[in-house]
Amino acid sequence: MTKKTVSIVIPAYNEGKTIHLILDKIRQVELDFEVQKELIIVNDCSSDNTTEAVQNYQNQYPELGIRLLEHTVNKGKGAALHTGIAGATGDFVLIQDADLEYDPFEYNDLLRPLLQEVADVVYGSRFMGGKPHRILFFWHTLGNKFLTFLSNAFTNLNLSDMETCYKVFRRELVQSINLKEKRFGFEPEVTAKISRIPKIRIYEIGISYYGRTYEDGKKIGWRDGFRALWCIFKYNILEK
Repeated sequence: MTKKTVSIVIPAYNEGKTIHLILDKIRQVELDFEVQKELIIVNDCSSDNTTEAVQNYQNQYPELGIRLLEHTVNKGKGAALHTGIAGATGDFVLIQDADLEYDPFEYNDLLRPLLQEVADVVYGSRFMGGKPHRILFFWHTLGNKFLTFLSNAFTNLNLSDMETCYKVFRRELVQSINLKEKRFGFEPEVTAKISRIPKIRIYEIGISYYGRTYEDGKKIGWRDGFRALWCIFKYNILEK
């Protein structure tokens, strides 16, 4: 098998205190089939020391070849993902939040269907499988499941977790999509648009979830839920 590279895109906003922790985990991950890692961090104009924290990590571990891209104004998570995806050069693009809610040691599980050439896209589901899940917010979970149900009704997919962070794409596929949503509408938008690609092969695999509280720094709120609802209608009906 020809050696492959996965571009790990990490949007970051005010994660200066903890971003080294997720980078430590990514650094320690050994990928199957000698897959190489390309790390792309997009700092969305943080008001803390995120830039300095990443630069310190770059100096400490130059062999990782971390690329730091900077927004001069705060644009939102979706916009940071657009920047990172556009800059990716690997065979696959994997979305990784800068917090500690998702476990990089599950990269091999996510990549396997792509490496076996049976999938074009893989979603990591927090709602399937037997891996650990932190118990947190009932209404947040219900909202996620409702948004997934509604998205599925329009896309005719049977995903269990459309809103998951962990999504892996073949690079040329995701770079070919005209993505517009700048905040948390990225998930329903990209799901709607990939569902319309002829003969697309989408897989889903159970992942663990170590959710953060708002005191821990969780940023998504009810306004983002309403935006996601609007995006489901917008990209499945109005702009189909």
